[in-house]
Amino acid sequence: MTGGDGEVAVLERAATLALERKAFDVLSLDLRGISSATDYFLLASGTSDVQVKAVAEHIIDELRKEGVRANHVEGLDSGRWVLIDYIDLVVHVFHVSTREFYQLEELWGDAPRREFGEVSAP
Repeated sequence: MTGGDGEVAVLERAATLALERKAFDVLSLDLRGISSATDYFLLASGTSDVQVKAVAEHIIDELRKEGVRANHVEGLDSGRWVLIDYIDLVVHVFHVSTREFYQLEELWGDAPRREFGEVSAP
């Protein structure tokens, strides 16, 4: 990914793609100045392992078609928590119970956040 406007465009596109597969509680955390690991987290939830995998695969496939390739993907086989690493953006697609357990929003509570689309479970 490129910095600046390019990474924000990819973040917004990934959020839109997650919503296309009916993900909910889609929000970004701006970690610039808080963490040196990445600039942004995008968090999204699904109600089943199948939905989590579908959301993650849709993001990966569509961004690849647009020339944005993931550096690393973890958890796609299990469908409980899929991590898609784009270096400056890390996408986390969670099963709702896994997201509640790890509470990344609370862990990074100081980070500015932005909500996308539907805020809560259907």
